[in-house]
Amino acid sequence: MSQIVHNLKLKLDEELHDYVRDNYPWADSFHILRRSVDARRRHDPHLIYSVELFNKGESIKDSLPNQKKIKYSGAPILIVGAGPAGLFAALNLAEQGIPCHLFDRGGTTQERIKEIAKYWRQGELNPESNVCFGEGGAGLFSDGKLITRIKSPHIPYVLDRLVQFGAPEEIRYFANPHVGSDRIRRLLPVMRKYLEELGCQIHLNCKVTEFEITDRKIKGLYTADGQFFAGDHLLLATGHSAEDIFSLLKKHQVTMEGKSFAVGLRVEHSQALIDRIQYRQFAGHPKLGAANYKLTYHDHDANIGIYSFCMCPGGYVLSCGTEPGRVVSNGMSNYHRNSPYANAAIVATVDHEKLFGQNNPFAGLEFRRSLESSAYEAVQKNGGTKELPAQRLMDFFHEELSSLPKSSCPSGVTPVRLDQLFPENLLPYYRQGIDNFEKSMKGFKSNEALLIGVETRTSCPVRVARDPVSMESLSHAGLFPTGEGAGYAGGITSAACDGVQVTEVLIQNHILN
Repeated sequence: MSQIVHNLKLKLDEELHDYVRDNYPWADSFHILRRSVDARRRHDPHLIYSVELFNKGESIKDSLPNQKKIKYSGAPILIVGAGPAGLFAALNLAEQGIPCHLFDRGGTTQERIKEIAKYWRQGELNPESNVCFGEGGAGLFSDGKLITRIKSPHIPYVLDRLVQFGAPEEIRYFANPHVGSDRIRRLLPVMRKYLEELGCQIHLNCKVTEFEITDRKIKGLYTADGQFFAGDHLLLATGHSAEDIFSLLKKHQVTMEGKSFAVGLRVEHSQALIDRIQYRQFAGHPKLGAANYKLTYHDHDANIGIYSFCMCPGGYVLSCGTEPGRVVSNGMSNYHRNSPYANAAIVATVDHEKLFGQNNPFAGLEFRRSLESSAYEAVQKNGGTKELPAQRLMDFFHEELSSLPKSSCPSGVTPVRLDQLFPENLLPYYRQGIDNFEKSMKGFKSNEALLIGVETRTSCPVRVARDPVSMESLSHAGLFPTGEGAGYAGGITSAACDGVQVTEVLIQNHILN
């Protein structure tokens, strides 16, 4: 019978295979369950493993069992949005033999890459197919980070399927797993082909413009080319950048509420600096790779949190706008994380009820639009065109503007007084947070560090209300708000798990019963 062993601590010059052989001679083979790096300053960096040990003749159980097919004669399930939530919702349905239609306004991975290149290099934005819209959703250019704080039973299913489609095996056990934007681009077409072979009908470059609703019950949807698709069950997995969908839901009086979120800036350092801060004299060791960090600070008097978000070791800062006249920043890394730069969002919490009250669920969305528009206008005013606004970190503190160091941003950067973009009720807390981060990471507050704006798409400022048990809209039968855009997830893994969870409940409540 196999045995699970936790907390195996190995020095950087030790090999796991040799360690298992010497300390567990009875084990014929082993399977890694978890791997993490402990680089705390009180000792040398080392690796920590959890492993499952097998006797001779034993092996890991198949983690990809075939789904049982379900007999279903109703109309296909409609899924709007081909990001992680929509893709995994379609996958779970299709593998159980349930017909579904998957819609997205944007194009295929290959088409999106061409459109995005035009935007970064020439400033030509396609508002329907860009960094946020299209096959894979915003996750296509977000490093493929699979870190999540949720404890969903669907995580193994999501990770196993990603490996099946081409993600590295290690995502199953790394403490900070990531696929890399370069590998996600190769993975998604494989996933699409698999879905189509299972009978899922995928409609890309196909914008949903209207819902057919009778007596507050979903009856189907219309697309921009005038087609109508009938269906009694619609999963809304559009992501939080599809602002027109919120307007459409408002028109149909779908119950929504304002949700707290976070906004801020990207901070970019040299990766070599972050490696030295985190790993000291061990920086550059091949077993450690590019160092990352996670920083938090909370002002208890104001009840405002400042924290790092979406840290991208060896990464790039990207321009991620979805509408003309607005600027949005984000970060990504390729699989090898070999860019000479490290970046992360430094964001402040925005308490929706405290700042905006309860009467306008779209106040947070309006605030987000205002920040993005102000950032765009500042770039244009300072002589830029397609660039992101940027300011040296120390200039942000001293309320100055000087020449900028080099940046990883493929769109380029333009000097802008970022300290003038944010309202006075948030601005001081960014400085307090960064001062606090300097205490735990000496050298973080550097004049060579660059702040790049604006980071506004951390999570959705609107929640499409749903019943926590049935997963169905509180106001409209057959409507299932799903994933990050509906306010129920915060990243690739959690969105994918939410897509699986919603479809499981839908199957139990509406298909099997």
